[in-house]
Amino acid sequence: MRHTEHVEHHFTASETVRDIVIGMSDGLTVPFALAAGLSGAVAANATNLIITAGFAEVAAGSIAMGLGGYLAAKTDAEHYYAERVREVQETKDVPEREIAEVADILKTYGLSDEMVLSVTQSICADETRWVDFMMRFELGLEEPDPRRAGRSALTIALSYIAGGMVPLAPYFFSHSVVTGLIGSAIVTLLALFVFGYIKGRFTTTHPFRSAWQTVLVGGLAASAAYAIAKWIG
Repeated sequence: MRHTEHVEHHFTASETVRDIVIGMSDGLTVPFALAAGLSGAVAANATNLIITAGFAEVAAGSIAMGLGGYLAAKTDAEHYYAERVREVQETKDVPEREIAEVADILKTYGLSDEMVLSVTQSICADETRWVDFMMRFELGLEEPDPRRAGRSALTIALSYIAGGMVPLAPYFFSHSVVTGLIGSAIVTLLALFVFGYIKGRFTTTHPFRSAWQTVLVGGLAASAAYAIAKWIG
C-alpha cells in the first residue's frame, strides 16, 4: 500500500513576526496620531509642517524602537547564559536534587518508572545534554541566536519606517491640511486593517477580529490626538 507523505506546516519565525508587528503597529499608529493632532492645530495650508514633524518623529521613533529591540534581545541572551551558568553549578553542587528534577519532569509525560530511570540516567550521563534538558524543560528557556539583537533592531526600525510613511504620504500630494488628513485617515485605516489581518493569520485563528482591533486602536489614537489639538487650539 502506498502511503501519502505527511507534511506538517508550522510557523517557526515567531520572533521575526513579533519584531515586524512591534515596529509596524507603532509606525502606523504613532505618526498617524501625530499628523492628525497637528492637522487640528496648524493652518489649513501648513502641510509642509506636518510632513517635517512627521519625518522627525519617524526618524526618532525608528531609532528608539530599534534600540529598544536590541536591548531587549541582549537582555534575553544575558538572562539565558546567567541561568545556564547557575544550572551548571547546581549539577555540580546538588546533583541528586537535579537528577530528581529530571525524573519528575519525565514523569509528567506518563513514562513508566523503569523508563524514567533509564532516560534520566541517559540524560544525566552527559553534562551538556543534562543542562540543555533542564534549561528547556525546567526553565522553559531556548538558547538565543547570537545575531538576534542586531537583526531585531534592524527589523523593528525598518518596520517602523515603513509603517510611518503610510500616514504621511497623502500630505505630499495635498496642499490642504484637511484633504491630507482625510487621505491619511483612509490609507492608514486601510493599511491597519490589512496589517491586522495578516498579523492575525500568523498569530491567531481570528484574522478579521485582529484586523478590526488594529483599526480600532489606530483610529482611537488619531481621533484623540485630533480632538485634543482642536480643543486646546
